[in-house]
Amino acid sequence: MAQLAAQLVEALDGLLGVPAPLRVQAWDGSVAGPPGAPTVVLRNRRALRRLLWSPGELGLARAYVAGDLEIAPSSDLYEVLSAVAGFVELPEIRTLHLGPRDVLGAKGRRVLAAALRAGAVGPRPTPPPEEARTGQGRLHSRSRDRAAISHHYDVGNDFYGLVLGSSMVYSCAYWTPGAKSLEAAQEAKLDLICRKLGLRPGMRLLDVGCGWGSLLLHAARHYGVTAVGVSISREQVALARHRVEEAGLGDRVEVRLQDYREITDGPFDAISSVGMAEHVGEEQYRIYAEGLHRLLVPGGRLLNHQIARRPDHPGEPHRTSPFIDRYVFPDGELSPVGSTVARLEEAGFEVRDVESLREHYGLTLREWVANLEANWAEAVRLAGRGRARVWRLYMAASALAFEQNRIGINQILAVRSTEEGDAGLPATREEWLLRPGARAPQPVTGVPAASPASTPADLDLGDRRSVR
Repeated sequence: MAQLAAQLVEALDGLLGVPAPLRVQAWDGSVAGPPGAPTVVLRNRRALRRLLWSPGELGLARAYVAGDLEIAPSSDLYEVLSAVAGFVELPEIRTLHLGPRDVLGAKGRRVLAAALRAGAVGPRPTPPPEEARTGQGRLHSRSRDRAAISHHYDVGNDFYGLVLGSSMVYSCAYWTPGAKSLEAAQEAKLDLICRKLGLRPGMRLLDVGCGWGSLLLHAARHYGVTAVGVSISREQVALARHRVEEAGLGDRVEVRLQDYREITDGPFDAISSVGMAEHVGEEQYRIYAEGLHRLLVPGGRLLNHQIARRPDHPGEPHRTSPFIDRYVFPDGELSPVGSTVARLEEAGFEVRDVESLREHYGLTLREWVANLEANWAEAVRLAGRGRARVWRLYMAASALAFEQNRIGINQILAVRSTEEGDAGLPATREEWLLRPGARAPQPVTGVPAASPASTPADLDLGDRRSVR
């Protein structure tokens, strides 16, 4: 068995018809594969068994999350993921369809023979416990959505604090030239949203999917609004309420444990939806868009901040990521930005601006991965090794997906125009990006804020200093 790795690599290359882009180190210590390529380590027979039962992305993810597959110390997770991403986009692999004749034919038998020699053929391994079990009930029913959201967001606020840093913002940051840290870039993003929405003292803001309340705090502190935030994550709502009370903003900011379909106390002058619409789903998106349109006053603005997938190749059906669906965002659905714009327009909105922040999200995700790795032992203590591995894998893979233009992120500014067709926007983009009467937000009288010397680029919204 001294050449186990060579046998496995040879059999796999023969089945696929293209050399795999990784070196493989088997549990017997043997190594094979392209020289100089990043190396993965099969720690035991179970790793190979997972791949036999679930070939492809899901089997690899299960093996990594369970600890049966590792990244060699000489390699980097980003290198491995980049190599795999490039491999699956090869024309030979994109068009590869392994039918029974391939799997049971000579090529498939060589793979099976190698697995038999390795003693890796056996019953299907139990999936890691971190795999979601939320597929009960009708897709995007309120109960099923609550279960899906709980799977992802109710992991523990302390765990998220390690990953996100003191800003506690779980969406793409805005890396302006003056943003020298993740916290400063998140502060710039919050302020960009407030300026796009044209917030002014006395306005009423609704934040749909408010997370841990950072945008609510920023808008109330620096733009003088009263605000309502809703989320169906119990842990998010608990911490957001605590942060609001600690900031002394309980009379201006309300945080509710509430589904977006249950909001009936409009109208609102402005609505933000940041990183939430990805959970809505194709079936419910019209309901989501029409509901937000009804909740806005005529002339009110919506800022929809949403991840977008690339359009499918002609004639090729859309495939969701089994790893993301099973481990990260159960029932999450991504649409091309053009489809999202069309849905908002169908609901009655006038879309006035679309800004891509794709490169910004790659930078943000790399910061989150760095935070997680710098606090690895504590992250494992808080959430478990398997959960920490899930987050490391999905954030690193997502960073590469944004950088390589496989997915995007867009801020869409839309308006509920008046009956006369007035959108209430200044004539130029430069004008409506400025806060009325000022070039930077100023603290509202009587509202707790940072020291007078602070600016939006260096304010700290969190309950503690950055852990980076």
